[in-house]
Amino acid sequence: MSGKVHKKVELVGSSDKSIEDALQNAVNFASQTLRHLDWFEVTQVRGNIMNGKIDTYQVTFNVGFRMEGSETR
Repeated sequence: MSGKVHKKVELVGSSDKSIEDALQNAVNFASQTLRHLDWFEVTQVRGNIMNGKIDTYQVTFNVGFRMEGSETR
């Protein structure tokens, strides 16, 4: 067998600092239970506005991880 197989799951991260921080928060948490994280794709960015300023960033994205046993042999 050759090639790799990935599974894709949707995550939503949030932060009061930045979009990048929202992504990193979710990836940090997911990496505690998912192994072989390889890539991500952002599907939606949104947030909350309070008093005319951005209060919270929220990012919806898919993360792909390699299924164990699917590595190239």
